[in-house]
Amino acid sequence: MDEQFAEGSFLGLPDLGGNADILISPVPYELTTSYGQGTARGPAACIEASGQVELFDELLGEELPAGAVIRTVEPWDGEGDTLQEQLNGIGEYASKQYSNGGFPIFLGGEHGILPGILRGCPEKVSLIQIDAHADLRDELDGEPYSHACAIARSLDEGAISVHQVGIRAYCRQEADYIENDDRVNTWFARDVMSPCTGAKAWTEWLEAIAKIDGPVHLTIDIDGLDGSLVPATGTPVPGGLSFWHVVQTIETAFANCDIISADVNEIVPEEGTPLTQFTAAMIATKIAAARIASRR
Repeated sequence: MDEQFAEGSFLGLPDLGGNADILISPVPYELTTSYGQGTARGPAACIEASGQVELFDELLGEELPAGAVIRTVEPWDGEGDTLQEQLNGIGEYASKQYSNGGFPIFLGGEHGILPGILRGCPEKVSLIQIDAHADLRDELDGEPYSHACAIARSLDEGAISVHQVGIRAYCRQEADYIENDDRVNTWFARDVMSPCTGAKAWTEWLEAIAKIDGPVHLTIDIDGLDGSLVPATGTPVPGGLSFWHVVQTIETAFANCDIISADVNEIVPEEGTPLTQFTAAMIATKIAAARIASRR
């Protein structure tokens, strides 16, 4: 790695000092994973992999940081004897990032970080969610704050609504939630990925998120992508979105909505190949670039 780059920083970029425009905020939280393990190591693996991501972004027409200050901050400390204490700790950590004036990109960690992040968010937000799972369960294995309940608990925390895409793994209770709760707007993977009607459904998705009013938090569970792109994530699922679906969602959201923060979660280091963490790093990089472009 070029010696001018700071070790342990996102994209290997040096800290230029001054007020940060982008805050890369690692949240190595793993307490309720139900299948694959390792999300606590995901943020560090994502940051390490980001050192190999190309800095040129087509949207910006130049290399990152493109005049912005991208700062990698200290990770959440992981303290707390109970799940609720840890979620409150994530809330305090998130509140600090919001108060610093930069745009927080939280790296997880399991998707259960989201209700904690919203506890620290200074505004009531709508959610744009990329995910394989609806995450609308009442509980999983007796735990209502399981990662499988992240969106349901976020709505309880005060999220105004959710627009979710890529959904293809959900239970009957979640299907009823989607059908009956006006706050939940779902685009299923089977529709947007259909070889016959997918283009129409995808256009409808982009048009819908472009119309969201008020502050928005973007939450990307990387298992929303097809499992072939993120095989080491906690629960890889076939039939998911392509990388370019995710990029177009990010660019459309930032071009049309008031995105105030984002998270990329369920990152698990992959043994033998960096594909999973590198894909996550590219997604986080696109979020940073889209944020910078939106402020111009």
